[in-house]
Amino acid sequence: MQPSLFKHVFWTPVAVLLALSLGLVSCKKDPTGPSSKGPVITATKTSIVSSKMELTVVITAVGDWTLRVEYPSGTESWLTLTAGSKESGTGSGMVMYEASANTGESPRKARVVVTAADGSDSIELTQSAPGGETPSGVPGKWLELPETPSGKGCYFGAHDMNGDPYVSQDKSGVRNWSCWWNPGEHVSLWVAYPLNNSLKGSGGRTEAWGLYDPCFPEDNQPNCAFTYGGGWTRGHQIPSADRLRYNGSTKCNESTYYPTNMTPQEYNFNAGIWASLEGKVRAYAAPAKSDTLYVVTGCVIASSGSYSGRNTGFNVPVPSAYWKAVLSYQKSRSSVNGGFVGCGFYLPHDQSIANGNCLDHMMSIDNLEKKIGIDLFVNLPDQIGDAKAASVESAVPDSFWK
Repeated sequence: MQPSLFKHVFWTPVAVLLALSLGLVSCKKDPTGPSSKGPVITATKTSIVSSKMELTVVITAVGDWTLRVEYPSGTESWLTLTAGSKESGTGSGMVMYEASANTGESPRKARVVVTAADGSDSIELTQSAPGGETPSGVPGKWLELPETPSGKGCYFGAHDMNGDPYVSQDKSGVRNWSCWWNPGEHVSLWVAYPLNNSLKGSGGRTEAWGLYDPCFPEDNQPNCAFTYGGGWTRGHQIPSADRLRYNGSTKCNESTYYPTNMTPQEYNFNAGIWASLEGKVRAYAAPAKSDTLYVVTGCVIASSGSYSGRNTGFNVPVPSAYWKAVLSYQKSRSSVNGGFVGCGFYLPHDQSIANGNCLDHMMSIDNLEKKIGIDLFVNLPDQIGDAKAASVESAVPDSFWK
């Protein structure tokens, strides 16, 4: 098969994604295979998690060609031509189809066939039923984790210190960070991790932009080798400085550059009050304050908010606010609430507060939960009991956090 005959299929999300009805689409090569002549279709991506999308078929052929879509007997059509596209052409050409959301209970298939005078080729597409996607991991009983409810269109992923998917302590060693990934919005709604001087390490940033998170399909991850566009910076949720080096390796730092850890963030906010809060959190994790600090950072996506632009391949929503929740444990305090104290922060994503004091946005864990609608530190009651956990979460932050 001559390389010059290869054609490509690209998946591009439409502007509006139905997050409550996610489907998985995969491309499978026709087992009969193409001839050595004529048009050839190949897929550059094999899967995508999305409820609705556009399929772009790029063709290079000698002479005239036509495309058609075939469906198994008794099944409905679910690929339609987009406006301006035609299923025929000469030489190089491009045809775009829109795939509707799968609302049934079973996967469905379609075959896209290209035919020319000297041969034909086809690609089989399979779209899964809603809820048919497989999450990348199962949450552990870790103290930093918030709730992970089903039916929200989000998926849990956890990483080891090499940035690989976390399996278990026996197989993966020390856990690194976890996230609640929303593939429809191309952003994690929160990132959680433990922190102390040993986990933080020392050294510099790797600036490892352009990597992808191995916990999830790449199809819906922005390419963060590029900035978001629109003037938005690539804002970390777990800071690069919280994972500099572990056991001599910088792999843990490289993982903080995964797209699943990034959000579009206003420059002055990122470099100002947000960086100040990140520094405060590292100070809370110092030995004088904590044996271990449990941190969860999240963003708020408003339904009427702005978007980043498509420099990274996706139009990513710009968060309307950011928040952090921190839970400090120190054995020497164990006589009171098992040694735990907690604090929350909620910051509007607004340039007007960029030079402000992050401590002005401090509150109890309970109050933060009311603002974001997420149950935080769900495993704390198992550690110290319901009454003590309630006391930790309701406490108004005192001088410990100043």
